[in-house]
Amino acid sequence: MRGVNDVPHALLLYVYVENILERRAPFRDEHLALINAWKEDGRLLMAGPLGDPPTGAAFVFQVSELAEVEEFAAADPYIAAGLVTSHSLERWKLV
Repeated sequence: MRGVNDVPHALLLYVYVENILERRAPFRDEHLALINAWKEDGRLLMAGPLGDPPTGAAFVFQVSELAEVEEFAAADPYIAAGLVTSHSLERWKLV
C-alpha cells in the first residue's frame, strides 16, 4: 500500500465555462465515473468544484508520472465537451 509521501502528488486545476451547472448535465455521469475509477485505483485522492457557483475544479493525484494526469484530462468528458476553458497541472510536494 502506498504511503502519503511514497509517491509524488500532482494538482490539476480546471477553469469552467460560465453556467457550468446548466451545461454539464449531459456529461456529468461520465465525468463522475472517470473520477470514481481513478479514485478506486488509488491515483486520485480527492476532487471537487471551486467556488459557489463553481468556477473551476481541483483534483489531487498521487502518481509517479505527470503523464498519468494528462491521461485523465484527455479522457475527461468535460474537457472534450468544451466545458473546461483551461487547465493546469503542477507537481505538489506535501510538507
